[in-house]
Amino acid sequence: MNTKTPDGHLYTAPMDHNYRSSQNGNGNSSRGGRPGFQQGRQFFQADPEPLPSNGNPPRIFAFIDDLFFLAKINETARKLNLKVDFVKTDKEVFEAVEASGEKPSLIIIDLNNLGVKPLTLIPKLKKELKKETNIIGFVSHVQGDLKMKAQEAGCDMVLPRSAFSANLPQLLRRHAATDEPDEVTQ
Repeated sequence: MNTKTPDGHLYTAPMDHNYRSSQNGNGNSSRGGRPGFQQGRQFFQADPEPLPSNGNPPRIFAFIDDLFFLAKINETARKLNLKVDFVKTDKEVFEAVEASGEKPSLIIIDLNNLGVKPLTLIPKLKKELKKETNIIGFVSHVQGDLKMKAQEAGCDMVLPRSAFSANLPQLLRRHAATDEPDEVTQ
């Protein structure tokens, strides 16, 4: 609090810094922080819980040419103990399926990836892989017409880029889940 003294000088009251130190459980003083705020509180999304490794991870392919999303998908998959194969053509997917005899559980397509022509790619993938494989596409939120066309072509889910990015751990986790029956809780 700043006030003037009777002789015209400025008086500044001492500040109370009690909020800066607090006693921890053993009597030692430690630096606190701002009053009303929890120490060490994090305001960002925590790393996803890794999936248990059962020796036979699901096949996930991604048609991505955007380096930001490529890195984000790769890092999220790594944290979940999953592997995502980044491919450039449908031929690579079909060769991998033929070699392993196992269809992918998920295919991710950036609908703005003009290198793969997503609207012609999606029907090809759906025809060959049938219902065993889910196809998720993502697009800019202002491209409603592209979203509709992708859904008509057979894309199971089309998300705005921001929603795809925010929900990526849950999407990968859902499609990586094994087909074991869920436990019943009482």
